[in-house]
Amino acid sequence: QVQLVESGGGLVQPGGSLRLSCAASGLTFSSYSFGWYRQAPGKERELVATITNAGATSNYANPVKGRFTISRDNAKSTVYLQMNSLKPEDTAKYYCHARYFWTYWGQGTQVTVSS
Repeated sequence: QVQLVESGGGLVQPGGSLRLSCAASGLTFSSYSFGWYRQAPGKERELVATITNAGATSNYANPVKGRFTISRDNAKSTVYLQMNSLKPEDTAKYYCHARYFWTYWGQGTQVTVSS
């Protein structure tokens, strides 16, 4: 059974940092590309960042470029999202996504940026 378990969310002040983790199990981790998505209340889910299976290429949505960094540790079957200089508009539930022949979603972790 495939599981993607996100962690690391929480409440942070504007300008602060958080690191999200996505621990994967039940799949051949190194075969999958991964992405982080987010969904704010009343809005559609949007792509934040992606990383290829070998980690050689990553892409970012314009609102997070220069502030967020996606990475992966294939030995630990874990994907990370380092989020710096957080803004109130980054408040959302963040989801981990795995893609190969099949796709999987995690349950999400809440990030709230507020003073």
